[in-house]
Amino acid sequence: MFTGIVETIGTVSQLIQHDDSSSGGSGTSLTISSCASILTDAHLGDSISINGTCLTVTEFSKDDFKVGVSPETLRRTNLGSLKEGSGVNLERAVSASTRMGGHFVQGHVDTIAVVAETREDGNAITFRLQPRERSVLRYIVEKGYVTLDGASLTVTAVDDEEGWWEVMMIAYTQEKVVMGKKRKGDDVNVEVDMVGKYVEKSVAAYFEGSGASGGAMLEKMVQRLVDQRLQNTK
Repeated sequence: MFTGIVETIGTVSQLIQHDDSSSGGSGTSLTISSCASILTDAHLGDSISINGTCLTVTEFSKDDFKVGVSPETLRRTNLGSLKEGSGVNLERAVSASTRMGGHFVQGHVDTIAVVAETREDGNAITFRLQPRERSVLRYIVEKGYVTLDGASLTVTAVDDEEGWWEVMMIAYTQEKVVMGKKRKGDDVNVEVDMVGKYVEKSVAAYFEGSGASGGAMLEKMVQRLVDQRLQNTK
């Protein structure tokens, strides 16, 4: 479990591809350097979030550590596009004394999004993102949380029909996370707020167990939403 508060930006110092096949082959080994600040209490088997992906430490020294990346992870995340010299967001798993400055993040990437547009607003930048799987948009709500490359950010706008959402990043954050330097066409790892998933499953289970009464209740809820929408357009 993580918070989405990036502790430092590390550098990919070594990348070994075990197979060059298009399916991801046998995976990749990564060595991440320039991250001594998060290795002071490191142990073999620890979980560290790399660009929002929970991975296991297999080796470490004072200034670097190694992880293995499976073919499935390469297919589901943007880690397969990393190169030697790439910067990556890093965060250790939470401890009992961790401040919850962000939100609950699992380190399980739901999809990849593409930066469709960037707009400067003073010293801040607004990023518009389009997800590879549009189904995740049902979990994206204005002023809600979303994790982008492991960084907890607040959604500022959503358009379900066009299939995008936006976040704004202040100057300080731009310097502390890798996304601050990304521009149109770049990929971003996305993890939606897991609370939305649990709510969706619980509500679905309730209606399924309520039989006909559940259907009637759902119909009333939908009608109420329609009425509110009509009122707002008058």
